[in-house]
Amino acid sequence: MSIKEIKEGMEKGKVLFGIKQVLKYFSAKGKEKKNGKVFLVKDAREETAEELEKAGIEFSLIKNKVDTTKELNLNFESEVFLVK
Repeated sequence: MSIKEIKEGMEKGKVLFGIKQVLKYFSAKGKEKKNGKVFLVKDAREETAEELEKAGIEFSLIKNKVDTTKELNLNFESEVFLVK
């Protein structure tokens, strides 16, 4: 189900990839509260999960990096996905 959400978000141009982009998105100063769903691959580095937790960002686990990359038809690997 979450892979489907990421695919739909990619079609709409509403997906950010990677820990730095996700942290930057949620830490951007602005009047409105930032919303979005964050997904983390199961085989992500422990440090990545710790960074999200430290920033107070909730996330859901999805398949491993290789399967996620194949299903999303990406030419790169990412551990973190944000659907805005």
